[in-house]
Amino acid sequence: MTSAPASAPDAFHLPTLAGFLLERLRGERARVHAITNAVAQTLTANLLLAAGGIPSLSVAPEEVPAFTCRSAALLVNLGTLDNNRRAAIPEGIAIARTYARPWVLDPVFVESSPLRLEFARACLAGKPHVLRCNAGEFVALAGGVATPETVQAFARAHGTIVALTGAVDLIADGTRLIRIENGHPLMSRVTAMGCAGTALVAAFTALHDNALEAAAAALLVTGVAGEIAARDANGPGTFQPAFLDTLFNLDTPALITCGRVS
Repeated sequence: MTSAPASAPDAFHLPTLAGFLLERLRGERARVHAITNAVAQTLTANLLLAAGGIPSLSVAPEEVPAFTCRSAALLVNLGTLDNNRRAAIPEGIAIARTYARPWVLDPVFVESSPLRLEFARACLAGKPHVLRCNAGEFVALAGGVATPETVQAFARAHGTIVALTGAVDLIADGTRLIRIENGHPLMSRVTAMGCAGTALVAAFTALHDNALEAAAAALLVTGVAGEIAARDANGPGTFQPAFLDTLFNLDTPALITCGRVS
């Protein structure tokens, strides 16, 4: 994993760090290999490109090792868990671990399928740097309600960062807990918005050696971009391109002004 350079903010201030990582992504054009669901592929690629990164999206098991080892980070998304993805995901995780690439798990709809839940738990054994999930997915994986305390306990038990998204995002490492209140209801009216945003979590985790701070910074960027984009959107159809444009132009002053972090 690449450590942040000496010019990174000395003291932790999330909006400042988020702006710094966004500028670093634009400068370094970090590549994220996303083994993601079919519905999310286009928005995931466009979000990464708008933020300054480079996507790759192959789900062919024979290609995933080559794509993963030349990427800065790996995203594993379980949304459309077909045979190709079931075979490709363990290959990608193994390569990410071998080459010390950070990887992020998005256990989409594990609450809906026992087989998917079993597969997600096997992925968790591969020690993702970040688990990005919603409350329903967390409940299925943890076997209990999603509270700050249970999120912290799960993070400690599994040695990962839990980034639980919702009306208030909770990002925990077992010791520290960050709350982010940014976002907009229109984000839930565009399919795969959360899945695509997880790719930015992967990108930032490759650029900063504290996965808790990197994950929180990525969620802050997507939340603030969503709020700003919603100001002039007439609905979901105009919101998506407005979100990509906002992300493309987002800067540190806007993150400092709009960020609601505790």
